[in-house]
Amino acid sequence: MRQNKAMQRWLAVGLLVVFIALLAALTVIPATSKLIELNGEEDTLALKLKKYERILSRKEAVTEGVEAVNEQIQEQGYFNSQQTEALASAEMQEFIKKTIVDAGGKLSSTQALPVKNKDNFSLLTVSVRMTGNIEVLRSVLYQLETSTPLIMINQLDIRPMRGVRNRITRQIDPSNELNINFQAVSFMRKQTG
Repeated sequence: MRQNKAMQRWLAVGLLVVFIALLAALTVIPATSKLIELNGEEDTLALKLKKYERILSRKEAVTEGVEAVNEQIQEQGYFNSQQTEALASAEMQEFIKKTIVDAGGKLSSTQALPVKNKDNFSLLTVSVRMTGNIEVLRSVLYQLETSTPLIMINQLDIRPMRGVRNRITRQIDPSNELNINFQAVSFMRKQTG
């Protein structure tokens, strides 16, 4: 009987050890691994925080740089500064007309096309028809593309004009004149408010 009681005690102690080990496996080990995982996340978040603090410390310098670039763009006059799109388009048409006449060409027509809006800009487009020789065309294109506000040329179509029939020889005399069609595009910042 004594042996049986000793055996029961050892069995109880063994069960207690197994229970404590099982309890440790179910609570202490997951809690420890979660603690290690959270510690790793804390380190990662601390590195991200330092990175964002460095970025924020440069924010003021970047903002000043953007403002300086915007001021330079305004000073260079690349964008049309009229109050309305209609005024800007009319000013552009008048500039194109003067440029063609000064170069020795003949303006057939100008037509303002509908304004296209993209992001914070309005694209002002004028369709132009003119006649002139190759030197007139070169001069007009140069004047338009080097102007401020900036004007770009799209859809340039150049066709030779038919010559005039000579009454004596009944042959068509060649002509140096060209029929020229193009679109002139300028940009305007959208008016806010």
